[in-house]
Amino acid sequence: MAELQDVWALAAKEKFLAVVSTVRPDGSVQASLVNAGPAAHPVTGADMVGFVTYGKVKQANLRERPRIALTFRSGWEWFTVEGAAEIIGPDDPAEGVDAERLRLLLREIFTGAGGQHDDWGAYDATMREQRRAAVLVTPERVYSN
Repeated sequence: MAELQDVWALAAKEKFLAVVSTVRPDGSVQASLVNAGPAAHPVTGADMVGFVTYGKVKQANLRERPRIALTFRSGWEWFTVEGAAEIIGPDDPAEGVDAERLRLLLREIFTGAGGQHDDWGAYDATMREQRRAAVLVTPERVYSN
């Protein structure tokens, strides 16, 4: 099995862009593009894959069916990370994660996926206004070509 460090080396070449796939209620696959990168679980410290999201589709799918796959690519090289997803956000509270810890977690995920910001106050305000949530994936299977 490939290692997460290999995934991050490849992901960095393409600004940590990943196709994330979830399962709809009818069993079909819903896919979208996100920036995702290394993240530590805010309670356990475990190595995770993290991304920030808002809206209803991915979150609704993951609440009912918390299985997810993220595929990172650069040229013809690729890695897929599969695992269980945990949502932590204003509509999905987690024990041990208060509003301040969530604010910091969203920043950590953003910077872990290569993001930079000139005005963290504005970033935090946008995250609150849009009710953005962290999605943390426990990497259970990591594979490539």
